[in-house]
Amino acid sequence: MYKFIARVVYGILGVNGSKAKVYGKENIPKEGGFVVACTHNGYIDILNLGISMLPKEVHFMAKKQLFDVKGLGWLITRLNAFPVDRDNPGPSVIKIPRQLIKEGKVVGIFPSGTRSSENSELKAGAVTIAQLAKTEILPAAYIGPKNAKGVFKRQKGYLIYGKPFTVGAGKEGREQSVQFLEDELNRLTAHLKEMHPEVK
Repeated sequence: MYKFIARVVYGILGVNGSKAKVYGKENIPKEGGFVVACTHNGYIDILNLGISMLPKEVHFMAKKQLFDVKGLGWLITRLNAFPVDRDNPGPSVIKIPRQLIKEGKVVGIFPSGTRSSENSELKAGAVTIAQLAKTEILPAAYIGPKNAKGVFKRQKGYLIYGKPFTVGAGKEGREQSVQFLEDELNRLTAHLKEMHPEVK
């Protein structure tokens, strides 16, 4: 189901010119599971990230409320999304992604570009998962259409991957990596905007 829907999305975004031009694809780890942390400002970024990694499949961490929306819950489950209760996080917040990474799969986490307590928690979550799973974090940034309206207006999209990094040991390692991840996401976003100032 994932690859079928991915091909459909690939076709739709390609026809409309909104399939993201990808930079730094050589930075995607060739083997094993890892965490990809990508900036987030809509849902087209998630779609573009997903198709840019094919044939790898991304397992998306998503708010549990999305699974309660009629039709949407069914769809995103088949797109490898798994629910997370951000208001009352339990062991599954760490357990599920750790198991996926152990199985050699990719876990996608999407903090937005804005500073907020939720985004700080998502970045810290990405770092903690990577540290406990003893794997790398691949930072990524996206600019372009945010929703279907932007796609139908044929807005261009751009995606860039930074270099993967590992998390240092202990609390200090986590704190340093959270700051590094935030700085890297900001740097990658700024780099994309510098290359494509026409994208608002």
